[in-house]
Parts: sequence; structure tokens; C-alpha cells
Amino acid sequence: MMGDGVTDFSARQEQQEHEIKSLSAEIECLKNPQKLSPSSHLDDLREENSRLKYRLNILKRSLQAETPHCETSMMNINQRLQEIFGEAIRASCPELDSPPLAVTPNQQAKFGDYQCNSAMAMAQMLKAKGMKVNPREIAEKIIRNLPENELIEKTEIAGPGFINIHLKRAFVSRLLSNLLVNGVQPPPLAFRKRVVVDFSSPNIAKEMHVGHLRSTIIGESMCRLFEFLGYDVVRLNHVGDWGTQFGMLIAHLQDKFPNYLTVSPPIGDLQAFYKESKKRFDEEEDFKKRAYQCVVRLQSKEADFLKAWNLICDVSRKEFQKVYECLDVHITERGESYYQEMMKEVVKEFDQKGLTEMDEGRKIVFAPGQSIPLTIVKSDGGYTYDTSDLAAIRQRIFDEKADIIIYVTDSGQATHFQVVFAAAKMIGWYDPEVTRVEHAGFGVVLGEDKKKFKTRSGETVRLMDLLEEGLKRSMDKLKDKERDKVLTPEELIKAQRSVAFGCIKYADLSHNRINDYVFSFDKMLDDRGNTAAYLLYAFTRIRSIARLANIDEATLRKAAETTEVLLDHEKEWKLGKCILRFPEILQKILDDLLLHTLCDYLYELATTFTEFYDSCYCVEKDRQTGEVVKVNMWRMLLCDAAASIMAKGFDILGINPVQRM
Repeated sequence: MMGDGVTDFSARQEQQEHEIKSLSAEIECLKNPQKLSPSSHLDDLREENSRLKYRLNILKRSLQAETPHCETSMMNINQRLQEIFGEAIRASCPELDSPPLAVTPNQQAKFGDYQCNSAMAMAQMLKAKGMKVNPREIAEKIIRNLPENELIEKTEIAGPGFINIHLKRAFVSRLLSNLLVNGVQPPPLAFRKRVVVDFSSPNIAKEMHVGHLRSTIIGESMCRLFEFLGYDVVRLNHVGDWGTQFGMLIAHLQDKFPNYLTVSPPIGDLQAFYKESKKRFDEEEDFKKRAYQCVVRLQSKEADFLKAWNLICDVSRKEFQKVYECLDVHITERGESYYQEMMKEVVKEFDQKGLTEMDEGRKIVFAPGQSIPLTIVKSDGGYTYDTSDLAAIRQRIFDEKADIIIYVTDSGQATHFQVVFAAAKMIGWYDPEVTRVEHAGFGVVLGEDKKKFKTRSGETVRLMDLLEEGLKRSMDKLKDKERDKVLTPEELIKAQRSVAFGCIKYADLSHNRINDYVFSFDKMLDDRGNTAAYLLYAFTRIRSIARLANIDEATLRKAAETTEVLLDHEKEWKLGKCILRFPEILQKILDDLLLHTLCDYLYELATTFTEFYDSCYCVEKDRQTGEVVKVNMWRMLLCDAAASIMAKGFDILGINPVQRM
């Protein structure tokens, strides 16, 4: 029955959207009388235009009303205000085709909770049409046209035409109670889209290094965000598991472990093994020739060579898995080898559509607006990264049926992906209006000397070494705070892992991914400022308030259903509003894929909570005996709501807080 309801709703919504487009087109035509031949029925046409606009607005309202809203889920207050103000703005200036809609949280509490800044931009648009109107007049008109709603207490006009919005306290209190009773539930999705996230992507036979850290952490966090919001997420690890380097690795394997087919070779250090084979490849002509023969035999899928290839891949996989387990990353391997057969079809399709040209023996493709071509077949007949990436995007669109595809790699690959996406659009594989395909690039990791992060000997930093160093330093930090005297050995180990890996992830995610960032254990383990160490300690402190007041989970659950969350004190009001901004923050990240916004929000929530806790007694104790004499339950509920949002934020960032620290 549930499925039928959703299908029915989707069909109605599609029909209404089709009708809206059709009516909008008619309105455009009627609004442009010069396109029509002179007619005595012009007045009739204008009347018809008004009727169509009225019908269009009714359809839009009906569509909004039919969009599923579930009482158990959190409301995006900003989005709701945009719906209300959008309706008022359209009614105030019907002569504007796409009037600007700008609603943002107010930065200063004395001016209200949110602000609508559309009037000034609307005045500019009207001026361009030859109509001079004061922005304050437009703001007054917008306020007069505000529909009845459940959340606005009052509005005021400030300055040249800003509209300050004050929310109803009872409404905010009700949303907080809803959150406490139902938990942190995401806003409902009209359609469940499929998202493919391509991230991490190390190379087989090479160590994962600090460069893979950012892709792995950012990609995992993006997946967690999409999953929490209800999307169907496919996490893909596009490992480098094919190519000419496997010829030299297999040839070296045959020499070093001639019985590899019957006895599993004890390759302890694959990085050293790779360096040995590369040295021989560069220095020994016979070895080089044999390496090329091995590549040919591997590509011909000869059993012995496939076995050698699999052995090498398995050694790498075990090393990668150690990193993924430390960072709590879940990912499906689908390397370049997976797309080998599909590459032939890709080349064939580009050929058949006349989109290829020859250049010094290479087969290349120029995409519109791109100065650099893609090489899809080399002069020796082999395929390239370009071919493999085209095969991958084609498979993700047609086989995975992805609605959203995100590539998380360093910004140095931005141009490459721009050309790949342009070629995929040119050949007709996807329409950007329908399928979102995006490269989420990131800057490099720098050392404290602001140069590329290296070891003292100038080598690339191994990721496993970095994680082990993090564990050592977090244990030192915990012992400095004498936590080893309070926690059991098991709790201490949990706290060590939580702080070490949480701090490494947060240090990365709290920086705008587009920028380079300086890796510093001292800064990330500092428990002051916007760090995971500070947030983890703050979270543990919030969680301990109820425990120290002897209030168990069941008592809090019952209170959530029966106790009104009072917001009379300014710090209660500030905290309540901050808690409820969570869905707005997630929506922003969904749009721009910048996860530092969530880190900034969690830090703001923690500092806002501290202000509240310092000003508002949650538990009142006897000064002599220290016994609890009064519990202000509505404030305990605010503590619980703040902790619930922080816990969900940590979960999206891949950080695992512990009960005691």
C-alpha cells in the first residue's frame, strides 16, 4: 500500500510539474504582445494571462502541499521561510519573471532570527525595466503579502529594505520536542536518487601515502552524508590495478619466487618489491623486454599471468584494508581492470559517431569548449586513463543508473575530468540538467614548513606510519591529562583511537577542501579552538551532565514527551535555534560538497552550548552537601538535543566519540 501511495504521488507531481511548464510557456507568450499580431482581443488575452497566472500559483501551492512532510523528521526552517517569502515576493511583483529569493540566518540576535534581503535586488530589476521603486516599499509589499504560517512571530523592515524575521518561540519549542521524541531524522526525500562516489583510489603495488588521506576521508564523509539523507549510495574504489607496470612486477615475481604458482610468495614489503622491479626495468634491457612480454600475456588473460597479477593485488589489498579499518571506511573495489572490455565499446561508439580523429598515430577526441583532447587509443594500440575514465562514467550512467556521480580526487586532475565530462555530454551519455556529475577537488597536504608533506629524508609519508604516529601522540595527550588513572585499560584504548583518528579526520574536513592545508599533530590534538579534541571533550561533558544528576535514559525519554522546552532565557533561545539549523547546514553541503561547513557548525553548537551552560543552571545542588536539590528538566532536554545533533554530526564526519574520555 505504501509503495502505491508513493507511485501515485510521484505521478501526480510529474503531471503538475508538466502543467506548470506548459502554463509558464503560455504566460511568456501572452506577456509579449509585440510577438502577437495586433488584435481587438488584446484585453481578453491580458485577462487570460491573469487567469493563467492565478492557476499557475494554485498548482505551485498544491505541489508544495503534496510534497511529503513527515512529522517525525526535522524541518529545514530556512527552506520553509523561503517557501513563505517566495510566495509573498511573487505576489508583490508579478511583473518580475524570476525574482531573487534570499533568506539567511540573522548574524545579530537583536535584529531577529532570520533576514530576507530580496527587496534591494528586486528594486534593481524593476529599475532595469524602467520602473523606479524604493526597496523599502517593496519590503512593505512583501510583508503585506506573507501567507498565513505557523512560524513567523513578527517582521520588521530595517535599513534600505532588509526584512528581519522573528520566529515564534512556541514553534521552535515544538520542533525541539519533536527532535527529542523522534531522534535526529532527515527531511523527507521526494525521490530516492542513486549516488556514485569515486574516492580513495590508491595504486596496486604502491603504499597508500598522505595524498590518499584526503580523498579517503572526504569521500567517506560525503557518502555518510548522502546515506543519512536517504540516498542510495555506491562507494567505489577506482584502484590502479592494470597497466604496463604489472609486466615488470610479474617478471620480477617469476625471478624472485619461481614456485609462486604453488607456494604463496612471502612479499613482506610490496613498496620495496616495486622499487626493485623498477630499478631492473630501467637498467636491464633483457628484463625490460621480458616485462613487455608479460604485459601482453597478462592482457591475453593467460592463467599463470592472471594468477601472478592476483597475488600482487591481494598483497596490496591487505595493506589498504589496514588503513580502511583504522579510518572506519567502507568501500567497494572496482579498479581499472574492471573496465577493460568496456573500453573497446567506448572507442567503437566514438568512431561510429564520427567524433574521433587521428593525430600522429593516436586516436583522439576533442570535446566542445576544451583545448586539450582526450587520447582514447595510443599509437601502439593500447588504451589510456582517458579511455578507462570514459568507460567508467558510461558504466555508472547506464549500468549503475546513477543520478549523481562525484569524483573525489586532488585539484590537479580538475582539467582532466572537465574534458572527460565534456566528452560524455557531447556523445549524449548524460544531460547535466538530469544527471549531476561533479569533480570534488581538494588541495595538497603541506608540512609545517608549508612545503609538500614529506619525511625528513624527502620520501612521501606512508599513511600507516602517520596513523600509528597519531595513536602514539593521542595516548601521550591522554596520559598528560591523567586519563589513564581514571579510565579502565579498555576505555583508554577506545579513547586513544577516538582522539587519534577523529583528530586526523577533523583536521582535514574542517579546512575548505579546495585549499591546501598544513598537517600538524600539535594543532589537531589541541583541546582549544575548532579541533576534534575540543569537540570530543565538549561532547563527553554534555553527555555527563545527566549522568552526574542521576537521570537515566528512560527518564529523559519520558520527559521529552511530557515536558515543554522553555526558551525564555536568551541563551536557551540561542541554543534552541542553533540546534534546529542542522538540516540547513546539511542542505548547503549537499549543494556545494564543502564539509568544513559542518565542522564550523559543530564548533558553533559547542560554544553556544557552553554559553548556555554557564548562564543557565541545569542542575542545582546544595552548596554544603553537594546533593542535587533541583533539576530543571527542560534544560536537561536542551542538553540532550544538543548532544544528539553533535553525535549525528560526528557520525557524518566519521568520528567515533566515546562515553568516557
